[in-house]
Amino acid sequence: MAQRIDRAASFGQNLYVDTRGAAGEPVSFTQAVINGLAQGGGLYVPEELPTLSLDEICALARLPYAQRAAAIYKAFNVDLPDEAIDELMGRAYGDNFDDEAICPITSLDESTHILELWHGPTSAFKDMALQCLPHFFSASAEKLREEGTLDHEFMILVATSGDTGKAALEGFKGVDGVSIGVLFPDGGVSDIQRKQMVTTTGDNVQVWAVRGNFDDCQTGVKHAFADEKFAEKLLDEYRIALSSANSINWGRLLPQVVYYISSYAELVAAGKIEAGCPIDVCVPTGNFGNILAAWYAKQIGVPIERLLCASNDNRVLTDFINTGTYDISDREFILTSSPSMDILVSSNLERQLFELTGRNGEAIRQWMADLADARCFRVDAETFRRVRENFSADSVDNAACLATIREVLDAHDYLLDPHTAVAYAAAQNLRGENPVLIASTAHWAKFGNNVYRALHGIEPSGELPADVAALTGCELNKLIAEETGKHHIPAGLANLDTMQVRFTEVIDNDVEAIEDAAEAFLAR
Repeated sequence: MAQRIDRAASFGQNLYVDTRGAAGEPVSFTQAVINGLAQGGGLYVPEELPTLSLDEICALARLPYAQRAAAIYKAFNVDLPDEAIDELMGRAYGDNFDDEAICPITSLDESTHILELWHGPTSAFKDMALQCLPHFFSASAEKLREEGTLDHEFMILVATSGDTGKAALEGFKGVDGVSIGVLFPDGGVSDIQRKQMVTTTGDNVQVWAVRGNFDDCQTGVKHAFADEKFAEKLLDEYRIALSSANSINWGRLLPQVVYYISSYAELVAAGKIEAGCPIDVCVPTGNFGNILAAWYAKQIGVPIERLLCASNDNRVLTDFINTGTYDISDREFILTSSPSMDILVSSNLERQLFELTGRNGEAIRQWMADLADARCFRVDAETFRRVRENFSADSVDNAACLATIREVLDAHDYLLDPHTAVAYAAAQNLRGENPVLIASTAHWAKFGNNVYRALHGIEPSGELPADVAALTGCELNKLIAEETGKHHIPAGLANLDTMQVRFTEVIDNDVEAIEDAAEAFLAR
């Protein structure tokens, strides 16, 4: 499937098909980004994947990160001019990140490397995509308007388990022709994550807490996208269409492919591995987009051998990879120390299964229908064999997660957030002889309460001491910094207590409540 794409001879002709085969003719990159979700509920994937040689991958290390990203977008033959891609990437990856490397790699030892994906404005890995997607969304909309195929504006509707929401708000605030509404589970995100969202500035943003968990939020948003009458009403009355900034949008996924390709080049350039040396990649996994991006990097030519899928107590992906059955029919949703991974319906698994079945849309339609109706599906034997060829999986419970934070600080003087701790622990359980690249998805200060528990041996469900519990998230982070000597707390986290809370509304999780809230926002 991966092949050499001649951009000069076939500019922009790498079109996008949907995973369920229900959307009709393939569409361009710009149209796929604008649509977000394909008609019929499927997800877009490119018809062709580029091939990069080992020399081409390693040569990327000589370029600044923005130019690496631009080179990979050009390799995918997106239908925007080279100079536009260069400009957009320069705006996406610049001084909005606190490290000029954008996603630096810290090596704990000669074979364990931490890919720090949290140096963007919201201190989470979602910035790697959501500082990029809004620029390409705006450019795509402008292109389609010039072509006469677009005559309306957009509302981005986002369900978040904690990090996507703030990253999307920061990326899209102030973008012309776009409004953005974010829904998060009430009580299901950290204090810092909640404050990041509800203090967001900008006239085109809105945030709602939702009664329920993340899956309730995500399901409600999906139903809103599938509601044709609601779509007609938004177009007729407001000249607005819904689109997505969740990882169901290919424009969210492609920037993640970039950082895995870039990271291999970086490891070689730093002398940490030899060119051609295989590595394993371990990802703390919830919605499956981040680890899927590593799989795409492997197909393009990066010498990745095993993809290590790290789950928390909500171990539906670990069970699926180990059994071939995806079953949430009687599975309890567990609130964990790593809340951004508290997900039972992993949307991007659909893309992965589409690829592993040889792009069998009929099989995907049936499995997704089974998941919707029976909350369970089982893949065929050949697809399961291919899953096992690529993936290993393990789950890490709350207690092991917190113990890992303490162990890594003691052994390496490095402070992990709980999600990265889940990945580190799973990597130790699953790794073989290859060096391991561990995706670090958030700065520890986003989850100070659980980091404090880890450092002081408090069980995951244990109460914090009264004087500590009385602290705000920012104050608690200052205390942790004093205790550990880890004083670098990004300004966007350190200053939250001084920010004005703008959004306090709590809504139900059904589609009617979500649609009513969205319409009230647009009508204000």
